[in-house]
Amino acid sequence: MAVTAVPTQAATPRDALVMAWTFDDIISLDPAEIFEFSAAEYAGNTYDRIIGYDPEDVSNIYGEAVESWTISNDGKTYTFKMRPGITFASGNPMTAEDAVFSLQRAVILDKSPAFILTQFGFTADNVAEKIRMTDDMTFVLETDKAYAPTLVLYCLTATIASVVDKKLVMEHEQDGDLGYNWLKTNYAGSGAFKLGQWKANELLTLERNDAYWGGVPAMKRVIIRHIAETATQQLLLEKGDIDIARNLGPDQLETVRKNPDLYIQSGRKGGIYYLGLNQKHEALSKPKVRQALKYLVDYQGMEETVVRDLMTVHQAFLPIGLLGALEAQPFHLDIGKAKQLLAEAGYPNGFKVTMDTRSISPIMEMAQSIQATFAQAGVELEIIPGDGSQTLTKYRARNHDIYIGRWGPDYQDPHTNADTFARNPDNSDDAQSKPLAWRNAWDIPEMTKEADAAVLESDPAKRAAMYQEIQKVHQAVSPFVIMYQQTEVAAIRKDTKGFIMGPAFDDNLYHEVTKE
Repeated sequence: MAVTAVPTQAATPRDALVMAWTFDDIISLDPAEIFEFSAAEYAGNTYDRIIGYDPEDVSNIYGEAVESWTISNDGKTYTFKMRPGITFASGNPMTAEDAVFSLQRAVILDKSPAFILTQFGFTADNVAEKIRMTDDMTFVLETDKAYAPTLVLYCLTATIASVVDKKLVMEHEQDGDLGYNWLKTNYAGSGAFKLGQWKANELLTLERNDAYWGGVPAMKRVIIRHIAETATQQLLLEKGDIDIARNLGPDQLETVRKNPDLYIQSGRKGGIYYLGLNQKHEALSKPKVRQALKYLVDYQGMEETVVRDLMTVHQAFLPIGLLGALEAQPFHLDIGKAKQLLAEAGYPNGFKVTMDTRSISPIMEMAQSIQATFAQAGVELEIIPGDGSQTLTKYRARNHDIYIGRWGPDYQDPHTNADTFARNPDNSDDAQSKPLAWRNAWDIPEMTKEADAAVLESDPAKRAAMYQEIQKVHQAVSPFVIMYQQTEVAAIRKDTKGFIMGPAFDDNLYHEVTKE
């Protein structure tokens, strides 16, 4: 009997989801500190937040760690009832004590995302009084003003509102740090998956949480490999060594479309791609220079080439999908206009400037395109490459000239972006609040007041109009060259189903993934 050898294709385990992704931006695994896209996705799959919403309809808000809530007549007191029966992966039961501890801890630690909570008047000194447990399954949250209720609730959908296991965390407390040094690299949650291991810029594995209250996932394990080279991601996907490739470029996606063993899944994200121009830089601080640079980006050209399928032109700080988003696109590549503006600003021959750039695709290709168009007006742009944590650390210390970055909403309310792009209550180097406007040293007392007024407006139509006006001024004068809104694209093997790609990065969920 003759036997013909047939080449076999590699296959991932049937009970494991294997992904290739770039996650070099992960700095911490502590929900009180997480403020990066990749770490937010990790937390979205491993922790329960106070409140959740339907990724298909963000207006549908519901309790996640809590079962229900009521709001006082004066609009300042929120009373939450915990969802019974939730158990942490450690085996400890979740109670109101854990929820209160998690929120108080985030305020006290005061890491980068703390403003999401402290904007409601919470401080390290008053948080024990303002966020308190009334019984084992009930807690109260008191804000300093009567904010739009949806704003408060949406903020409790953010990663910082993840509920951590107080007993477990405090077992690892050192010198009053509330378990911070331990939780930066460890886990204390109740989500669908629990942390297996994290090796920075190499590997992230999650293990199924068999005690998960929302239903046990089909996948026993999620294996995420840090693969920076998009061509390598494509090859691994085609060979069957991975189930999902997260960072393919336009040309690779075109190849995927022709492969019957693969399919493409996409979804509009709230992510905004922009350039941040540090106002401590002499040239960049001049209004006409800022405007000139907005005419030195080939928005349409890049949309048709290096970011095809991945982004669409968008030039306002509120992404489409949020209340009050401005869709006007006043800027286009115009070398002549840019030269005129530079000359009027005192730079007829241009100037030299650096740009901190994350060394991944398509960010690097975007940077190279911008470098080429800047040069046409005499602006000599030096690209400084680095990984995500390197460029972010430098940016957060406002030690950059120009930073090319991506910003995603922390919650589904317009204040999430207005608060960072259009507010800067304290521009001093030692400011407590450090939004994007602060990072770029943009002192805007009047615009800050306008953003503060918009957050207190209860009428949605009036509130939307207020944000539109702020965005129109912001487009014209800000040190932000806002370029694109993200479309997230994943290439997936045809037997892998159920990967959820929501509007925010912590809405990319694995618990419904199955393999046929």
